[in-house]
Amino acid sequence: MKQKKIPAKRDAYDAIEEAIRPYAIAEKLRSLRLRRSMGLAQLAAHTGLSAAMLSRLENARLVPTLPTLIRIALVFNVGLDYFFVDPRKRHVVAVARRAERKKFPADPRSGAVAWHFESLDFRVTERKLQGFLAHFHPAGESKPTPHYHPGVELLYLIEGELEITIGTESIRLAAGDSIYFDSLQKHAYRSLVAGPCSAVVVTTGGSP
Repeated sequence: MKQKKIPAKRDAYDAIEEAIRPYAIAEKLRSLRLRRSMGLAQLAAHTGLSAAMLSRLENARLVPTLPTLIRIALVFNVGLDYFFVDPRKRHVVAVARRAERKKFPADPRSGAVAWHFESLDFRVTERKLQGFLAHFHPAGESKPTPHYHPGVELLYLIEGELEITIGTESIRLAAGDSIYFDSLQKHAYRSLVAGPCSAVVVTTGGSP
């Protein structure tokens, strides 16, 4: 009886699947999502990937490509090496130099951006919290768009004067003031000065 030949393409795919199996990428993907209390549909909206594809990745039914992992890593503020480093060898000390930091808009889809932020811990492979340097911009009389994310938030105002709205309450902060709140409540920021207005923000569930 003639043995059926397995296509070379399938052989190559199986070899790749076997090579990445020890890294447990599927489990890491699921863990990242569940720690943020995020559904597949919500992650799909953030990454531009389909929920069905994300489900296949989390159940190890699909080998992820590097561009796919990069999209997911950006959402969860982890480095690409998070998926390929032995958990026992992950960084416990990570230095982020000022010159290496990048500044990102709060909402890249909006023309009028209320603030920009820089990650202070982007070199950490698996964060238990996120630290940011936030730069708030004058918004005039326009009403800032509120947002929310899981976890809690601590903000320390370095310079300027900031109005933060949490739910229906508006609070003004001066330089040196700080505020801690449950970030599942809708909140928004508005700089009250024409000059620089910046703060250190620490969150346990997402960007400021």
